[in-house]
Amino acid sequence: MTEPLRVRFLRLEGNPDLPLPGRATAHSAGYDVRSSEADLELQPGEIRAVSTGLVMELPPGVECQVRPRSGLAARFGITLPNSPGTIDPDYRGELKVLLQNCGPAPVPIRRGERIAQLVFARFEAPEVVEVDHLSETARGEGGFGSTGTR
Repeated sequence: MTEPLRVRFLRLEGNPDLPLPGRATAHSAGYDVRSSEADLELQPGEIRAVSTGLVMELPPGVECQVRPRSGLAARFGITLPNSPGTIDPDYRGELKVLLQNCGPAPVPIRRGERIAQLVFARFEAPEVVEVDHLSETARGEGGFGSTGTR
């Protein structure tokens, strides 16, 4: 049996009141992360990097995907323009979330509010090899929509 995956978090100064990322239910894939900024208002069309007050240390071979929260998207049109964002295991800067307001009205973002979710995944780092020929397949070069309309 393998050891459980362990991700280390460091709270930046001034954030002892904010919880570490956590799952809403026992079967949630995503860990909610919160804004550490003073209350702000995200204007329609605005994109802003919102601080979380956290730095993390991922194990080698593990990435952290930053994804939007469906509730914010459904209610206010808040999304992440680079979704999913990827945090690499060698990054040691503050975790910031790029939020975008795609809705018609300003949206307040309060300190401590859940703004995104983190999903952790193992990844492979294959050797990249240049070749002169690739194998043939039945699909061939068929791209977007080539396997059917539904």
